[in-house]
Amino acid sequence: MEHVKICIIGAGRLASKRIYPYIAAAGGKLTGVCDLDRGKAEEKAYLYGGRAYTKVEAMLSAERPDGVIVCVGPEQHYELSQTILRLGFPVYTEKPPAPSARLALETARLSKETGLLCTTAFKKRYSTAYNRAKDWLSQFDPSELVSLSVDYASAPYANTSPRSEFLLDFAIHCIDATGYLFGDAQAVFCFAKGMDGYAVSVKYVNGAVGSFNFNCARSFAIPTEEVEISVYGRNFMTIHNSSCWKITEQDKTIEWREPPTFVSNGDSGNDTGHLAELADYFVALREGRTTRSDIYESYKSMVLYEAIKSSAETGQVVPVVFESL
Repeated sequence: MEHVKICIIGAGRLASKRIYPYIAAAGGKLTGVCDLDRGKAEEKAYLYGGRAYTKVEAMLSAERPDGVIVCVGPEQHYELSQTILRLGFPVYTEKPPAPSARLALETARLSKETGLLCTTAFKKRYSTAYNRAKDWLSQFDPSELVSLSVDYASAPYANTSPRSEFLLDFAIHCIDATGYLFGDAQAVFCFAKGMDGYAVSVKYVNGAVGSFNFNCARSFAIPTEEVEISVYGRNFMTIHNSSCWKITEQDKTIEWREPPTFVSNGDSGNDTGHLAELADYFVALREGRTTRSDIYESYKSMVLYEAIKSSAETGQVVPVVFESL
């Protein structure tokens, strides 16, 4: 199958580690690299293909790609998505889709208006473990879901800007994943210790409940990611560090996955989701369809993120309300 033509904006550390190495394997052909630092753009073009640019408009005009990848800061995700969509190109951004839910919704509406795909790289929607959880949950009616608990932690964050905010940069991954698994939230309540620790209670539209422990007092070297899902009928699933899981149905363990090598720290593009999300974006470009992480889904995750922050600040239960496109 012919590879889709891809341009990328951003040549920093994350893109270098998690985007560029997977583009070809996912079915893309890199034709243009843009960065304000021309030296970085030229280095990535030399290593992975394409031509180097320092101006977005010049790159898109010359290359006419099938899709554009944006891997810079959250503020520029919104600004560049608006520019790229208005120029007539589908776009994929790193998470979060924008600094606020309002701006994410603006982008979702522009995506609908232009008929062009805008997707967000929420990797857990594509990871092997969360996909297995989604498939497993699909056998049950939503009313049978009982509870979802998440323990997710990182090393310390500065919490001085959107790029360095723990809840928006790190915890947003599991905030998004919980919506993917359990559907829309209805209301949240949160206790917080500054911007470093969050104890969150969630009520879902389907009647299920959730509890999240998010904190940045632990480690990047030794990851913490524990998820427990309970369903009526003595059915439950546990996920450990994005790579191991155990499924029990009616008191019997029916499935146990423990990889022979440790993959959850980034050694597998499918276990982490980085490769799989790019592959889905490229196939969506070929087929003219959307993705499981399109901009409207990302907007809903931003609404939940903001509800958690609001509850932490006010000490009140906060309703989770989504605007339509």
